[in-house]
Amino acid sequence: MISQLGRYEVLGELGQGAMGIVYKARDPLIDRVVAIKTINLGLALDEKEEYEGRFYQEAKAAGRLNHPNIVTIYDVGKSGDVAYIAMEFLQGRELRDIMNDGGLLPVEQALDIVAQVAQGLAYAHEHEIVHRDVKPSNIMVVRDGHVKVTDFGIARMASSSVRTQTGMVLGSPKYMSPEQVMGKAIDQRSDIFSLGVMLYEMLTGQAPFNGENVNAIMYQTLNATPAPPNTLNPAVPEMANFIVAKALAKKLEDRYQDAKDFAADLRACRDTLPRSGKQIDVSPPAGGERKLPDAIATTGSKEASDEEAKPSSTTCLSQAFDSAAATMRLAALTATSEDVDELAKTLKIQRPSAESIKQAAPAVKNPSTASPAVPRPAVRQSPAEPPAQPGNSNLMLVVIVLLVLLGIAVFFAT
Repeated sequence: MISQLGRYEVLGELGQGAMGIVYKARDPLIDRVVAIKTINLGLALDEKEEYEGRFYQEAKAAGRLNHPNIVTIYDVGKSGDVAYIAMEFLQGRELRDIMNDGGLLPVEQALDIVAQVAQGLAYAHEHEIVHRDVKPSNIMVVRDGHVKVTDFGIARMASSSVRTQTGMVLGSPKYMSPEQVMGKAIDQRSDIFSLGVMLYEMLTGQAPFNGENVNAIMYQTLNATPAPPNTLNPAVPEMANFIVAKALAKKLEDRYQDAKDFAADLRACRDTLPRSGKQIDVSPPAGGERKLPDAIATTGSKEASDEEAKPSSTTCLSQAFDSAAATMRLAALTATSEDVDELAKTLKIQRPSAESIKQAAPAVKNPSTASPAVPRPAVRQSPAEPPAQPGNSNLMLVVIVLLVLLGIAVFFAT
């Protein structure tokens, strides 16, 4: 590992970026810890001059951006064949890592993150800078759920100048807008489309445009209309379906024209949802990948999730207990003959036969064998109280049943 980049003392590697290694370093002039992204300039001479010129031009433009949701760039430089950008050191995690933890974030948190990204992009667009490569790996989530957009300028260099040996433009096909796919001139609405793709993935756990190869993904981007997010995640509100559809509109004129409007709609939608009160864990995982405590599991044992959903009660009603007829069968088991006749008149249904009364007996099941359970409160009897007389308890049961049924009838009548 290198120990010096310009005046910066390299402290260690943070990871592998899209175009080079990312280092943690210290600026000795002001004793500040920074992150340094390196870009390899080991290209053919004609490409190198163009690429280096664009690097400084774009880095300078990105360095002018000063917004709470955009990473701050401090300095640019060159050391041998390596160009570098010194920027704000963020203690957090890439959104891609958070999404890869095996679960979906609560919908209100997903909407909040994307709204913050939209706010940062809106500021950049006002300064005539288009990101061109909006994707989860270019989004950092730091403490308290605050979001920073990274790689302004670098993204533009990659998509505009550097090409692979086959001539394909470098980039992230899953997040490209239709105009990027077709190689047309792009503006801020391309960033909005890419952010819409990211939002769809955060809400559903899958990308809206998929395929076995790049060509298949690009075909989907140009021609396919993805299913509404709430068909894949019922927790997504209807309003979010419309927001996603507008962000992913194929025609530029049908899409959000301004990232500010996109952010405003996202916040309005978020404000209609209950707050989970949970914070995103942005601390680096110790001892390998670990699950976020606030993630909603999308994989795992169905039996385990069913087990967690069971209420802790001593008895529960099976699915065989239904409507007024079941009430009559239960009354026939516990009340006197006169009471059953009176209840049958009130409910205007026939008195249950002996066979149906027998079938009512297994209606109350043990919770360990019951289907999805409806909790039934356990009634504790104080030892100081004398035991209730059977006749009185039967009459009381009938009275309670009648009161409940009358209440239901009044509710539906109103």
